[in-house]
Amino acid sequence: MKTGKTGFARLFAATGYSIRGIKACWQHEAAFRQEVALTLVLFPASFFIAKSTIQWLLLVSPLFLLLMVEMLNSAIEAIVDRIGAEQHELSGRAKDIASAPVMLCLFLIAIIWGVIAWTNFS
Repeated sequence: MKTGKTGFARLFAATGYSIRGIKACWQHEAAFRQEVALTLVLFPASFFIAKSTIQWLLLVSPLFLLLMVEMLNSAIEAIVDRIGAEQHELSGRAKDIASAPVMLCLFLIAIIWGVIAWTNFS
């Protein structure tokens, strides 16, 4: 049985670990920094583009999904790199598969933003 922190102490510790993870991703992953910059531009723009709360949620949600997926991608890459530096087919495959959801999120953002902007301004 696992012993350790419980209740609010566990929640407080978990929050600290999460903040540490975000800081590590910011420090070590250029792609994450670029996606944060994209989010910092698009988030305020969402208030001008959306004409309803639902549209605003549709615009903003994939931005946060992108950041989450990028962090998972970075975590998988770190684990693969930790295992070994030599080239291996499975290591490359794992990294490629982990990066694919990032690309899909970027496509999702482009489609949603394009459709909502087209609908509201054409």
